[in-house]
Amino acid sequence: MNTGEGGAGDAGDGVARRVAQELIDGRYAAIAARFDATMAAMLSADKLAASWEPAAGACGKIQRMGPSRFETAGGRPVVVVPLVFEHASLDLRVAVNADGQVTGLFVAPATSQEVWRPPAYAAAGAVEVAVTVGPLALPGWLVSPPGPGPFPCAVLVHGSGASDADETMGPNKPFRDLALGLAARGVATLRYDKRTHAHPELFTVDSRYSVQEETVDDAVAAVRSAAASPGVDPQRVWVLGHSWGGTLAPRIAAAAAPNVAGVVILAGATRPLQDLLVDQMRYLHGPDAPTVVATEAFAQVVRDPGLAAGQTVEVLGAKLPGSYFLDLRAYDPARTAAGLQIPILVLHGERDYQVRRADYDGWQRALAGQPRAQLALYPALNHLFQEGAGRSAPSEYARPDQHVAVEVIEDIAAFIKAQAAERGAAHSPG
Repeated sequence: MNTGEGGAGDAGDGVARRVAQELIDGRYAAIAARFDATMAAMLSADKLAASWEPAAGACGKIQRMGPSRFETAGGRPVVVVPLVFEHASLDLRVAVNADGQVTGLFVAPATSQEVWRPPAYAAAGAVEVAVTVGPLALPGWLVSPPGPGPFPCAVLVHGSGASDADETMGPNKPFRDLALGLAARGVATLRYDKRTHAHPELFTVDSRYSVQEETVDDAVAAVRSAAASPGVDPQRVWVLGHSWGGTLAPRIAAAAAPNVAGVVILAGATRPLQDLLVDQMRYLHGPDAPTVVATEAFAQVVRDPGLAAGQTVEVLGAKLPGSYFLDLRAYDPARTAAGLQIPILVLHGERDYQVRRADYDGWQRALAGQPRAQLALYPALNHLFQEGAGRSAPSEYARPDQHVAVEVIEDIAAFIKAQAAERGAAHSPG
């Protein structure tokens, strides 16, 4: 195959696949020897090893190298080599010039070629309208049930990472599932591209950002956008957070008060981020794996009382500013949730290895005795609230035709609508 552009034809494919094999074999000096002058100035063999090994280690043992494909990035051709590991897959993107030199090298979670299909419970006649969210005008979508409304509306807040509005993960789009499923049950939703997805250039180690810039500010802006949208009842806007978004949902609700009617927490954590990551690596690789040792070292750095805002903290191949973790030290999700005077629904899948039962128990302790709080466990569901059996693994997230379980959709809609009915009864005359 030849694209006729630069070196990304047969020769470029050959170079890219050799680079992939050299990465697998740990031959970093051989890869660095292929770099052009610009790449050589930016990335040494040692730096390549330091970024690659934690990322690959988190995925388990290499299984195979998939067939190459060709894409265009920034106007230049790129060879994409899929690498299939035991627990996940990565896409190695390699730009090669006409002289056979590597001019770009990037590793990211694999992009599935599967096509997402709407779930059977999707709303017929739901209305989807493009909106913008926040000062950076993040692309967003308001999905409303059929009819004039006004409807309650849930603002969907993403998990960790640079997520799009659908919270796409391989062939899965859990936020699109939620939007269509809730619309079929009388609840509107507003979802939007996360700032780290739309503007990754803003998130450098030197920028000293925190979850305030990463997530909270835009979620608060989305609450205001939802309340001002036609067909939405401004008194019934909810924050619905998944994973990291669920962890931050109480903080978002507190920041957006009094404009938030309630909170839904899907697989939110109550324990510190560093504890979650160490648990995840132990689950995937066993207690003594090099990746676990490296993650435990990261946890010690984060716990260090001397951590500085401008310090660079490395974890699983990523670099974050110390300011990110200093901000989190002051935030207790469970305590914040307990202080909210609004309804709270906490849902958790018992097969979830990313956010564990200990986190659900943390919510349960904090919200015990609160009449407006409700919690539920789903024995067969994983972190994406999809059904499965046995030990959960990252490979589940690559299965096509999987959707958020309908019982989760129904439980969320029922809780939101019950609270609305209760409020209406409380304000009725007589």
